[in-house]
Amino acid sequence: MRTPKTRAALLAGLLLAASALAGVNPPSASAAADPVTVTVNTRAGLATVPDTALGVNHAIWDANLGTVETSDLLRDAGVQMMRYPGGSYADIYHWKDHTAPGGYVAPGTDFDTFMAAVRRAGAQPMIIANYGTGTPAEAADWVRYANVTKGYDARYWTVGNENYGNGHYGSAWEADNHPDKSATQYARLVVEYADAMKAVDPDIKVGAVLTMPGNWPDGITAGSDPGPWNQTVLSIAGPKIDFVDVHWYPGGTAAESLARVNHLPDATYLLRQQLARYAGANADRIGISFTELNVDAGRTTQPAALFLADVYSGLLESGVFTVQWWNVHNGMGTVTQVAGQTDYGDFGMLSSGACTEDGTVCQPPLNTPFAPYHGLRMMKLFATPGDQFVRAGTDEPLVTAHAVRRVNGDLAVLLVNKDPDSDHPVTIDYAGFTPSAVAPTVSTLTNGATGIATSQSGSATSRTLPAYSLTTIVLRPAGTSAGRPSTPGQPTASGVTDRAATITWPAATPGGSPIAKYEVYRQNGAVSEQFGETASTSFTVGNLVPGRRYTVNVLARDTAGRVSWASPPLTFATGSPAASACTVRFSTNNDWGNGYIGGVDITNNGTKPISGWTLTWAWPTGWQQVSSGWSATWEQVGTAVRVTPTDDNRQIAVGATVSAGFVGAYSGPNVLPTAFTLNGTVCATG
Repeated sequence: MRTPKTRAALLAGLLLAASALAGVNPPSASAAADPVTVTVNTRAGLATVPDTALGVNHAIWDANLGTVETSDLLRDAGVQMMRYPGGSYADIYHWKDHTAPGGYVAPGTDFDTFMAAVRRAGAQPMIIANYGTGTPAEAADWVRYANVTKGYDARYWTVGNENYGNGHYGSAWEADNHPDKSATQYARLVVEYADAMKAVDPDIKVGAVLTMPGNWPDGITAGSDPGPWNQTVLSIAGPKIDFVDVHWYPGGTAAESLARVNHLPDATYLLRQQLARYAGANADRIGISFTELNVDAGRTTQPAALFLADVYSGLLESGVFTVQWWNVHNGMGTVTQVAGQTDYGDFGMLSSGACTEDGTVCQPPLNTPFAPYHGLRMMKLFATPGDQFVRAGTDEPLVTAHAVRRVNGDLAVLLVNKDPDSDHPVTIDYAGFTPSAVAPTVSTLTNGATGIATSQSGSATSRTLPAYSLTTIVLRPAGTSAGRPSTPGQPTASGVTDRAATITWPAATPGGSPIAKYEVYRQNGAVSEQFGETASTSFTVGNLVPGRRYTVNVLARDTAGRVSWASPPLTFATGSPAASACTVRFSTNNDWGNGYIGGVDITNNGTKPISGWTLTWAWPTGWQQVSSGWSATWEQVGTAVRVTPTDDNRQIAVGATVSAGFVGAYSGPNVLPTAFTLNGTVCATG
């Protein structure tokens, strides 16, 4: 979590008369010369928007937590879930007497007040049970009070907050009174918490704290744990939990934070890989919540708004069930100028009305919305519960796109211009959707704006995005969707090899005409490539590439030519051949959070000695590299790695193995390669 201001500073800020600094007008933006091509593909279905999607954090140090004004502002922004009692404070908070020894508790912030605020906003609560200084019995009593005594029907409960920050890996900011601070002990107690809490109310969902893949201490094993934090926790507590909870603060400059949004698809993919590998049977039932996000630069100005909209969209389209901003109110930080606007360095999305300690600079009046609040309101306009995200993409890194298909057939497109200096004209191509001739409804949040401008204007296929802006376009379809088949059910994959997979799905329901066939599509960026079609509900795909990730959708087409909406997505990865003339064992050791000691062992399974060899593979991401190596010559161009022997290991006898090592580095989720080629032959992996 990001800590609040001290008690004295917070109280002083709330008591001092607030005054707003006059905004500095940003320099005039220039227009980029070439239009950006945006592609929106409704054949490439992604996750459906849940009713818990848009979330925020509340905290017991915030005296405005329960006010009518605060709740109404959050309701108007579309907030669907609120987290309590506030990050690391959760591990020192005792709900029965409403105390947090060592921290500040504001008046009017107890649990009942919080629940009243949640209900006024029309949201659901997510409650953090005290792991650091609490007990399973205390957590169970809280469940009893909330759901039996008061009837609040609080469904989501997390055991602790950032508990890997208890000193087990060196850094210590999270309270933890347990003598044993290992991941193993945390996992064992999560089981006890879950058992005790569900004995009171078996319908609640209990979550465990994990670390974000690609972020510290991901990949690090400490003490006597059998593996890194995530592996250890899932291996022990996986069968008992219903969701996992992670946080993400990308850090860096505004431009760096906005660029690192590209890490999210691989991070969520790795997280699901960890769930599948370590959490036991039926691990796909375990949800993912991202309950803290924010930036280091531009927290109250436009970078935070752009980041919020881009991250919320990216995580929700990946199937995360809630994304929650840190924080509602937080307090004054370092005052800077960002893109021509005054930034107060405040993690809150609403002003605390605070001033600097010398009183020379004050925030706007209490509850004045900052830019991320407006970004959240843009999300409310863009994605509503029941909408299905569909794939959208652009050919310009500074412009990103997201899209949802609505239940009524409308299509909403969110465009993010991350360029602080230039307007960008865009042309929009649609696949699987034909917009009507009616002018779309357009909502825009520009740099420095105090609200969202909405109009019905322009065309569906082109417009200009102002510099540093969010734009949402809502389009009506041409024609009607009446009579089309229902959406095919969730596909599954079986028999996955290095070259093939069998895709199976529940049948669609016919609409106005019988179903003629099903079409199976692969997502390739924002473009769909048809694998094939069949009259049955199963299709075997061949000619796949070893070691590659595939995301597919199924659509039903009836005898009148009407096509269903895209099925939910299925993602699977091919591996390496079961048998080959060579075997490669790829290893990682001594991971320190952004690097590791790697190795490759190459075994000759053939019938003849190998004289001279070249081993190649491709990293799955652009932020992985070989920093240095030994016992071979190592080269990397882009994501392609090429390894050739030294004089003393050129020969590999039949049945023999040669080895080489390297230092691997990564600056994002470390998705490891799974396919290796030796002298043109794809090897098995050991």
